[in-house]
Amino acid sequence: MRVYFDNAATTPLDPIVIEAMTKVMRENFGNPSSIHREGRTARSIIEKARKSIANSINASIGEIFFTSGGTESTNMALKCSVRDLGVQRIITSRMEHHCVLHPIESLEKTHDITLEFVDIDKCGRVDYDQLNILLENSDKKTLVSLMHANNEIGTVADMDKISNICQAHDALYHSDTVQTMGHFPIDVEKTKINFLTGSAHKFHGPKGVGFVYINGDSMIKPYIDGGAQERNMRGGTENFYGIVGLAKALEMAIAGMEERHTHINGLRQYLKDQLTQNFEDIQFNGCQENYLYTVLSVSFPPHPKSDMMMLNLDISGISASGGSACSSGAEKGSHVLESINAAAGRRTIRFSFSHFNTKEEVDFLLEKLKNIIEIKKEMVA
Repeated sequence: MRVYFDNAATTPLDPIVIEAMTKVMRENFGNPSSIHREGRTARSIIEKARKSIANSINASIGEIFFTSGGTESTNMALKCSVRDLGVQRIITSRMEHHCVLHPIESLEKTHDITLEFVDIDKCGRVDYDQLNILLENSDKKTLVSLMHANNEIGTVADMDKISNICQAHDALYHSDTVQTMGHFPIDVEKTKINFLTGSAHKFHGPKGVGFVYINGDSMIKPYIDGGAQERNMRGGTENFYGIVGLAKALEMAIAGMEERHTHINGLRQYLKDQLTQNFEDIQFNGCQENYLYTVLSVSFPPHPKSDMMMLNLDISGISASGGSACSSGAEKGSHVLESINAAAGRRTIRFSFSHFNTKEEVDFLLEKLKNIIEIKKEMVA
């Protein structure tokens, strides 16, 4: 038996999404930029997908642009806002995904951008008062980039509060919503935001396709030149089949959001309760009141087998993560855990869930953990 608890890294393709993609693979091969029937058919399918994505976040169809995923979308928003919108300063946090931190660090070097970090507390929550002060203390055109939910510890930011602060100071607002798209309701009419990014493989769609929302008042020039595709905003033939899968996956996630939330959050709470009851000195990273319900970041106490815990779980048939999958293979510690001053010497494992997971799989994990680390002394007595 193998159990997959690494859905924050990527999710398995939903069979219905596969069916939707293979249907167009079999029946539609036209280039969406061609003017003949095959091309027009492909174009109409892409525009139907664009409308579906726009409706899911209450945006205009002219504000949705398809990309290769969250990393490209974020690079596009950050770098083009500097190039095209006069941004001179960027405010972010030290616990952002590297697809935010690395482009910003590059911009600081190549475009002399002022980079400032807002404080976060031990749970990963943004200091909104300090954000307000930072925006008050400069006249430079500023972009604030703060993720909706952290991919490692699951702490959720208040997008409405950040939006209101940014509007009060005429600052641009970008949010990495890769982990929350399809899991939380997002309404860009209600929550004013300039840039928002999503990636299909985080909600049971295909890899290699995502989108960027660009508010109509913040239009930028193309990040990738080479053709008139994506309304002259992204050169290159569209990932036709991927776009179909993206739209279908998000449509299903939105329609089933409440039911999935209830099921997944129940699994998360069950695992959390069982870990606390059965094992010594278990702690949890991130905010436990306002959290990404698909993620549970567990901090295990020092133990002779701690360093081998990930390997032992894998050998036992369980896939989980030590943090962000985008840093897998790297021996250095998590920058997110470092940013919240997580206790040294402890071992963090991120378990992340989908609606395909079951209580029986959680029980399987608990049994395997009992063979790897010590259970509570009273359980042994």
